[in-house]
Amino acid sequence: MIIAIDGTTASGKGTIAKRLAAYYCLPHMDTGRLYRAVAVAALKQGVALDAAGPLADIARTLDLNDFVEHELRSAEAGKAASVVAAIPSVRQALFELQRAFATREGGALLDGRDIGTVIAPDADVKLWVDADVTQRGVRRWKELIGHGEQVTLESVIEQLKIRDSRDQGRADAPAAMAADAILIDTTDLTIDAAVEKALAAAEAALARGKTA
Repeated sequence: MIIAIDGTTASGKGTIAKRLAAYYCLPHMDTGRLYRAVAVAALKQGVALDAAGPLADIARTLDLNDFVEHELRSAEAGKAASVVAAIPSVRQALFELQRAFATREGGALLDGRDIGTVIAPDADVKLWVDADVTQRGVRRWKELIGHGEQVTLESVIEQLKIRDSRDQGRADAPAAMAADAILIDTTDLTIDAAVEKALAAAEAALARGKTA
């Protein structure tokens, strides 16, 4: 069984993915961490964020054990990740890694922005998690403040809008809801309610697959 969960930043996608992976006892890959890691490595090494060749080299030799979580979750990492994720050679370098994880024996759950459309278009369950950008901004701002970053709510919302535009407008594997994905709008939901809604949607999709 393959479950693909895509969506926007701070929509609750990651938490939903972790909860569903635990429920179905599936290994979980947060593919956004791959792009964040490439970005962080580039920043550390002084590699320009538009240097396709060197960035692809970083992606091909990536080891997530070289990074700590707070580095990957910073506002700077998120902003840079959106830039490097638009580079086709970087996406290609990470494609096989993600595809191999998705097709491993016993199944897997992956979350990102192009899982249901590019990485695992054959997924048994496809969800698209989204929320109003202002609500997402509040969630992300609280997370960053909690990590000690000095950012304003207005700047966080603006960065989310920029990232949405860049992710959805890139030429290679744009962030998009698959035609057969189920929308989970978390704008007015608590995280527990969002997880319950996602789980119900996943169960319904699996049931349809069994009777198809």
